[in-house]
Amino acid sequence: MPYVDRQNRICGFLDIEENENSGKFLRRYFILDTQQGSLVWFMDNPQNLPVGTDCVGSLKLTYISKVSDATKLRPKAEFCFVINAGMRKFFLQANDQQDLVDWVNALNKATKITVPKLSENQQNSENQKVLPDVVGSKKQVSYRTDIIGGVPIITQTQHEAGDSANRSEREALQRSHSQLPYFLGRPAQEHSVIKSGYCVKQGAVMRNWKRRYFLLEENAMSYFKSDLEKEPLRMIPLKEVHKVQECKQSDIMMRDNLFEVVTTSRTFYIQADSPEEMHSWIKAVSGAIVAQRGPGSYELRCIILDFVGWAETQ
Repeated sequence: MPYVDRQNRICGFLDIEENENSGKFLRRYFILDTQQGSLVWFMDNPQNLPVGTDCVGSLKLTYISKVSDATKLRPKAEFCFVINAGMRKFFLQANDQQDLVDWVNALNKATKITVPKLSENQQNSENQKVLPDVVGSKKQVSYRTDIIGGVPIITQTQHEAGDSANRSEREALQRSHSQLPYFLGRPAQEHSVIKSGYCVKQGAVMRNWKRRYFLLEENAMSYFKSDLEKEPLRMIPLKEVHKVQECKQSDIMMRDNLFEVVTTSRTFYIQADSPEEMHSWIKAVSGAIVAQRGPGSYELRCIILDFVGWAETQ
Protein backbone atom coordinates (compact mmCIF):
# COMPACT_ATOMS: atom_id res chain seq x y z
CA MET A 1 0.00 0.00 0.00
CA PRO A 2 1.25 3.54 -0.64
CA TYR A 3 2.23 5.36 2.52
CA VAL A 4 3.20 8.91 3.50
CA ASP A 5 6.88 9.27 4.44
CA ARG A 6 8.42 11.76 6.86
CA GLN A 7 8.69 14.33 4.03
CA ASN A 8 4.93 14.10 3.43
CA ARG A 9 5.38 12.30 0.10
CA ILE A 10 3.32 9.31 -1.04
CA CYS A 11 5.62 6.33 -1.60
CA GLY A 12 5.57 2.64 -2.41
CA PHE A 13 6.59 -0.14 -4.78
CA LEU A 14 4.90 -0.65 -8.15
CA ASP A 15 5.76 -2.47 -11.37
CA ILE A 16 6.03 -0.28 -14.47
CA GLU A 17 6.19 -1.01 -18.18
CA GLU A 18 9.06 1.39 -18.88
CA ASN A 19 9.20 0.54 -22.60
CA GLU A 20 5.74 1.10 -24.01
CA ASN A 21 3.97 -2.01 -25.37
CA SER A 22 6.88 -4.24 -24.35
CA GLY A 23 4.76 -6.21 -21.89
CA LYS A 24 7.74 -6.30 -19.51
CA PHE A 25 7.06 -4.85 -16.07
CA LEU A 26 9.93 -3.90 -13.75
CA ARG A 27 9.81 -3.41 -9.98
CA ARG A 28 10.41 0.23 -9.02
CA TYR A 29 10.02 2.44 -5.94
CA PHE A 30 7.72 5.41 -6.65
CA ILE A 31 7.59 8.78 -4.91
CA LEU A 32 4.67 11.12 -5.53
CA ASP A 33 5.88 14.56 -4.49
CA THR A 34 3.15 17.19 -4.75
CA GLN A 35 5.48 19.92 -3.45
CA GLN A 36 7.87 19.36 -6.36
CA GLY A 37 4.99 18.53 -8.71
CA SER A 38 6.49 15.26 -9.90
CA LEU A 39 6.23 11.48 -9.89
CA VAL A 40 9.67 9.84 -9.80
CA TRP A 41 10.76 6.23 -9.61
CA PHE A 42 13.96 4.54 -8.46
CA MET A 43 15.47 1.05 -8.57
CA ASP A 44 14.78 0.78 -4.83
CA ASN A 45 13.86 2.94 -1.87
CA PRO A 46 16.42 5.82 -2.02
CA GLN A 47 17.14 5.19 1.67
CA ASN A 48 18.72 1.90 0.56
CA LEU A 49 20.68 3.35 -2.38
CA PRO A 50 23.99 5.25 -2.35
CA VAL A 51 23.64 8.95 -1.57
CA GLY A 52 23.04 10.93 -4.74
CA THR A 53 21.65 8.03 -6.78
CA ASP A 54 19.51 9.42 -9.59
CA CYS A 55 15.97 8.31 -10.34
CA VAL A 56 15.29 5.87 -13.18
CA GLY A 57 12.46 7.97 -14.55
CA SER A 58 10.30 10.98 -13.77
CA LEU A 59 7.07 12.57 -14.88
CA LYS A 60 5.72 16.04 -14.14
CA LEU A 61 2.25 16.02 -12.64
CA THR A 62 1.17 18.92 -14.86
CA TYR A 63 1.26 16.62 -17.90
CA ILE A 64 -0.90 13.88 -16.40
CA SER A 65 -4.43 14.12 -17.79
CA LYS A 66 -5.98 11.01 -16.27
CA VAL A 67 -5.19 7.94 -14.17
CA SER A 68 -7.54 4.97 -14.36
CA ASP A 69 -7.97 1.21 -14.03
CA ALA A 70 -6.46 -0.62 -17.03
CA THR A 71 -7.67 -4.15 -16.37
CA LYS A 72 -9.58 -4.27 -19.65
CA LEU A 73 -6.68 -2.79 -21.61
CA ARG A 74 -4.17 -5.24 -20.15
CA PRO A 75 -6.17 -8.34 -19.08
CA LYS A 76 -3.00 -10.39 -18.52
CA ALA A 77 -1.50 -7.78 -16.16
CA GLU A 78 -3.06 -8.19 -12.73
CA PHE A 79 -4.08 -5.02 -10.80
CA CYS A 80 -3.02 -2.82 -13.72
CA PHE A 81 -3.70 0.90 -14.08
CA VAL A 82 -2.65 3.50 -16.63
CA ILE A 83 -1.30 7.05 -16.43
CA ASN A 84 -2.23 9.14 -19.46
CA ALA A 85 0.40 11.80 -20.17
CA GLY A 86 0.03 13.45 -23.55
CA MET A 87 0.45 10.82 -26.26
CA ARG A 88 2.16 8.38 -23.88
CA LYS A 89 0.48 5.84 -21.66
CA PHE A 90 2.34 4.48 -18.63
CA PHE A 91 1.03 1.09 -17.52
CA LEU A 92 1.70 0.08 -13.92
CA GLN A 93 0.87 -2.90 -11.74
CA ALA A 94 -0.16 -2.55 -8.11
CA ASN A 95 0.29 -5.22 -5.43
CA ASP A 96 -3.43 -5.81 -4.94
CA GLN A 97 -6.79 -4.23 -5.68
CA GLN A 98 -6.71 -1.87 -2.69
CA ASP A 99 -3.20 -0.76 -3.64
CA LEU A 100 -4.46 -0.01 -7.16
CA VAL A 101 -7.38 2.07 -5.87
CA ASP A 102 -5.18 4.02 -3.45
CA TRP A 103 -2.59 4.90 -6.12
CA VAL A 104 -5.21 5.90 -8.70
CA ASN A 105 -6.96 8.15 -6.19
CA ALA A 106 -3.71 9.68 -4.95
CA LEU A 107 -2.45 10.44 -8.47
CA ASN A 108 -5.75 11.88 -9.66
CA LYS A 109 -5.97 14.05 -6.53
CA ALA A 110 -2.37 15.25 -6.97
CA THR A 111 -2.90 16.30 -10.59
CA LYS A 112 -5.85 18.49 -9.59
CA ILE A 113 -3.84 20.61 -7.13
CA THR A 114 -0.72 21.21 -9.20
CA VAL A 115 0.20 24.61 -10.62
CA PRO A 116 -0.73 25.49 -14.23
CA LYS A 117 1.40 24.13 -17.05
CA LEU A 118 4.64 25.86 -17.85
CA SER A 119 4.69 28.43 -20.62
CA GLU A 120 6.25 27.48 -23.96
CA ASN A 121 9.45 29.41 -23.17
CA GLN A 122 9.76 27.72 -19.78
CA GLN A 123 9.23 24.32 -21.37
CA ASN A 124 11.94 24.94 -23.97
CA SER A 125 14.29 26.16 -21.24
CA GLU A 126 13.65 23.06 -19.16
CA ASN A 127 14.12 20.72 -22.13
CA GLN A 128 17.50 22.32 -22.84
CA LYS A 129 18.65 22.16 -19.21
CA VAL A 130 21.85 20.17 -18.86
CA LEU A 131 22.00 17.69 -16.04
CA PRO A 132 25.01 18.34 -13.77
CA ASP A 133 28.06 16.09 -13.99
CA VAL A 134 28.65 13.68 -11.16
CA VAL A 135 31.29 15.13 -8.85
CA GLY A 136 34.29 13.19 -7.61
CA SER A 137 35.46 9.81 -8.74
CA LYS A 138 32.04 8.67 -9.97
CA LYS A 139 31.59 8.19 -13.70
CA GLN A 140 29.28 10.44 -15.65
CA VAL A 141 25.79 9.09 -16.20
CA SER A 142 23.97 9.95 -19.42
CA TYR A 143 20.27 10.65 -19.82
CA ARG A 144 17.83 10.87 -22.69
CA THR A 145 15.00 13.41 -22.88
CA ASP A 146 12.15 12.36 -25.17
CA ILE A 147 9.34 14.71 -26.12
CA ILE A 148 6.27 12.51 -26.44
CA GLY A 149 3.06 14.35 -27.18
CA GLY A 150 4.55 17.50 -25.73
CA VAL A 151 5.61 15.71 -22.56
CA PRO A 152 9.33 15.67 -21.61
CA ILE A 153 10.24 12.19 -20.35
CA ILE A 154 13.71 11.90 -18.76
CA THR A 155 15.21 8.40 -18.61
CA GLN A 156 18.67 7.14 -17.74
CA THR A 157 20.35 5.55 -20.77
CA GLN A 158 23.72 4.49 -19.37
CA HIS A 159 24.66 3.02 -16.01
CA GLU A 160 27.95 2.87 -14.23
CA ALA A 161 29.73 -0.42 -14.77
CA GLY A 162 29.80 -1.18 -11.07
CA ASP A 163 26.04 -0.84 -10.86
CA SER A 164 25.28 -3.64 -13.33
CA ALA A 165 25.49 -6.39 -10.74
CA ASN A 166 23.28 -4.56 -8.27
CA ARG A 167 20.85 -3.67 -11.02
CA SER A 168 20.44 -7.27 -12.17
CA GLU A 169 19.88 -8.37 -8.59
CA ARG A 170 17.26 -5.72 -8.01
CA GLU A 171 15.47 -6.46 -11.27
CA ALA A 172 15.10 -10.05 -10.11
CA LEU A 173 12.70 -8.68 -7.51
CA GLN A 174 10.11 -7.62 -10.04
CA ARG A 175 7.11 -8.78 -8.07
CA SER A 176 6.49 -8.40 -4.37
CA HIS A 177 8.21 -11.42 -2.85
CA SER A 178 6.42 -10.82 0.42
CA GLN A 179 3.30 -12.29 -1.21
CA LEU A 180 4.95 -15.22 -3.01
CA PRO A 181 4.81 -18.74 -1.55
CA TYR A 182 8.14 -19.73 -0.11
CA PHE A 183 8.40 -23.01 -1.99
CA LEU A 184 8.73 -21.17 -5.32
CA GLY A 185 12.25 -20.13 -4.41
CA ARG A 186 13.44 -23.22 -2.57
CA PRO A 187 12.46 -26.82 -1.77
CA ALA A 188 9.74 -27.52 0.75
CA GLN A 189 10.82 -27.21 4.37
CA GLU A 190 10.15 -29.51 7.29
CA HIS A 191 8.65 -26.68 9.36
CA SER A 192 5.65 -24.65 8.33
CA VAL A 193 6.33 -21.17 7.01
CA ILE A 194 4.41 -18.45 8.85
CA LYS A 195 5.58 -15.45 6.81
CA SER A 196 8.25 -14.65 4.24
CA GLY A 197 9.32 -11.64 2.20
CA TYR A 198 11.95 -9.02 1.52
CA CYS A 199 12.92 -6.37 4.08
CA VAL A 200 15.95 -4.14 4.60
CA LYS A 201 18.22 -4.93 7.56
CA GLN A 202 20.97 -2.93 9.25
CA GLY A 203 24.34 -4.69 9.46
CA ALA A 204 25.93 -5.37 12.84
CA VAL A 205 29.45 -4.12 12.00
CA MET A 206 29.34 -1.60 9.15
CA ARG A 207 25.85 -0.38 10.07
CA ASN A 208 24.91 -0.34 6.39
CA TRP A 209 21.47 -1.35 5.13
CA LYS A 210 20.95 -4.31 2.81
CA ARG A 211 17.90 -5.95 1.34
CA ARG A 212 17.44 -9.47 2.64
CA TYR A 213 14.87 -12.24 2.28
CA PHE A 214 13.29 -13.05 5.64
CA LEU A 215 11.65 -16.33 6.58
CA LEU A 216 9.60 -16.80 9.75
CA GLU A 217 9.01 -20.38 10.87
CA GLU A 218 7.52 -21.77 14.06
CA ASN A 219 10.85 -21.88 15.92
CA ALA A 220 13.09 -19.32 14.21
CA MET A 221 13.36 -16.22 12.04
CA SER A 222 16.03 -16.45 9.34
CA TYR A 223 17.30 -14.14 6.63
CA PHE A 224 18.96 -14.94 3.30
CA LYS A 225 20.80 -12.98 0.63
CA SER A 226 17.89 -13.74 -1.72
CA ASP A 227 14.91 -16.07 -1.95
CA LEU A 228 16.99 -18.37 -4.18
CA GLU A 229 19.56 -19.13 -1.48
CA LYS A 230 19.26 -22.38 0.46
CA GLU A 231 21.48 -21.49 3.43
CA PRO A 232 20.53 -18.51 5.62
CA LEU A 233 22.99 -15.77 6.47
CA ARG A 234 21.71 -16.05 10.02
CA MET A 235 19.01 -17.80 12.01
CA ILE A 236 17.43 -16.12 15.04
CA PRO A 237 15.84 -18.66 17.40
CA LEU A 238 12.53 -17.32 18.69
CA LYS A 239 13.41 -18.53 22.18
CA GLU A 240 16.10 -15.81 22.25
CA VAL A 241 13.72 -13.02 21.18
CA HIS A 242 12.65 -10.82 24.09
CA LYS A 243 10.46 -8.44 22.12
CA VAL A 244 9.46 -7.33 18.63
CA GLN A 245 8.00 -3.84 18.20
CA GLU A 246 7.95 -0.69 16.10
CA CYS A 247 11.35 0.98 16.45
CA LYS A 248 11.42 3.91 18.86
CA GLN A 249 14.56 5.28 17.15
CA SER A 250 13.09 5.54 13.65
CA ASP A 251 13.32 9.34 13.71
CA ILE A 252 17.00 9.20 14.68
CA MET A 253 17.76 6.64 11.98
CA MET A 254 15.63 8.53 9.43
CA ARG A 255 13.93 5.30 8.35
CA ASP A 256 10.27 4.70 7.61
CA ASN A 257 8.44 1.48 8.57
CA LEU A 258 11.21 0.43 10.95
CA PHE A 259 10.77 -2.29 13.57
CA GLU A 260 13.16 -4.02 15.94
CA VAL A 261 13.66 -7.59 17.05
CA VAL A 262 15.27 -7.56 20.49
CA THR A 263 17.27 -10.69 21.37
CA THR A 264 19.56 -11.74 24.19
CA SER A 265 22.71 -10.61 22.37
CA ARG A 266 21.58 -8.03 19.82
CA THR A 267 18.79 -5.80 18.55
CA PHE A 268 17.99 -6.31 14.86
CA TYR A 269 16.69 -3.20 13.04
CA ILE A 270 14.50 -4.14 10.08
CA GLN A 271 12.73 -1.88 7.58
CA ALA A 272 9.59 -3.05 5.80
CA ASP A 273 8.31 -1.70 2.49
CA SER A 274 5.17 -0.19 3.98
CA PRO A 275 3.48 0.45 7.35
CA GLU A 276 1.13 -2.47 6.67
CA GLU A 277 4.05 -4.84 6.09
CA MET A 278 5.80 -3.59 9.22
CA HIS A 279 2.75 -4.28 11.40
CA SER A 280 2.23 -7.61 9.65
CA TRP A 281 5.78 -8.71 10.55
CA ILE A 282 5.41 -7.55 14.16
CA LYS A 283 2.13 -9.42 14.51
CA ALA A 284 3.50 -12.57 12.85
CA VAL A 285 6.69 -12.74 14.95
CA SER A 286 4.82 -11.95 18.18
CA GLY A 287 2.23 -14.58 17.36
CA ALA A 288 4.91 -17.19 16.67
CA ILE A 289 6.56 -16.44 20.02
CA VAL A 290 3.26 -16.70 21.88
CA ALA A 291 2.49 -19.99 20.12
CA GLN A 292 5.90 -21.32 21.15
CA ARG A 293 5.99 -20.16 24.79
CA GLY A 294 2.41 -19.49 25.68
CA PRO A 295 0.87 -16.01 26.07
CA GLY A 296 1.68 -15.60 29.77
CA SER A 297 5.47 -15.89 29.63
CA TYR A 298 5.96 -13.66 26.57
CA GLU A 299 3.60 -10.91 27.68
CA LEU A 300 5.10 -10.90 31.18
CA ARG A 301 8.61 -10.57 29.76
CA CYS A 302 7.52 -7.62 27.59
CA ILE A 303 6.03 -5.88 30.62
CA ILE A 304 9.24 -6.42 32.62
CA LEU A 305 11.41 -5.08 29.79
CA ASP A 306 9.17 -2.02 29.40
CA PHE A 307 9.40 -1.34 33.12
CA VAL A 308 13.21 -1.73 33.12
CA GLY A 309 13.49 0.66 30.17
CA TRP A 310 11.26 3.18 31.92
CA ALA A 311 13.23 2.87 35.19
CA GLU A 312 16.55 3.51 33.44
CA THR A 313 15.26 6.85 32.17
CA GLN A 314 14.22 8.07 35.62
